[in-house]
Amino acid sequence: MPDTIERVCFLLTLRPERTDDYVAAHATVWPDMLDALRAAGWTNYSLFLRPEDGLVVGYLETPDFARAQAAMAATEVNTRWQATMAEYFQAPTVAPGEPGARPDQTMHRLTEYFHLD
Repeated sequence: MPDTIERVCFLLTLRPERTDDYVAAHATVWPDMLDALRAAGWTNYSLFLRPEDGLVVGYLETPDFARAQAAMAATEVNTRWQATMAEYFQAPTVAPGEPGARPDQTMHRLTEYFHLD
């Protein structure tokens, strides 16, 4: 196990009218998606929701977040999952004619500035 672990916190924004559906979808996350996350190095992964406005806060720990994201992006199950989840999220602003981004590509990572062990 590496000496350092990255603690990663990120934000996403749901369409407020779809929050119940989004939460329900996470009650039955596909087993192959869970396996892919673990294999890619996502650990201690949690999602939190502020239902009144659709704010999602995600937290995970991993030895190398860039590597963990790349590993997930390379899986077929993540491609299918992101396509399924896209309908729940507010669409990011894109130029006319440009394809919309997948939810996992629109994470707004927060900067950690304090940690108490």
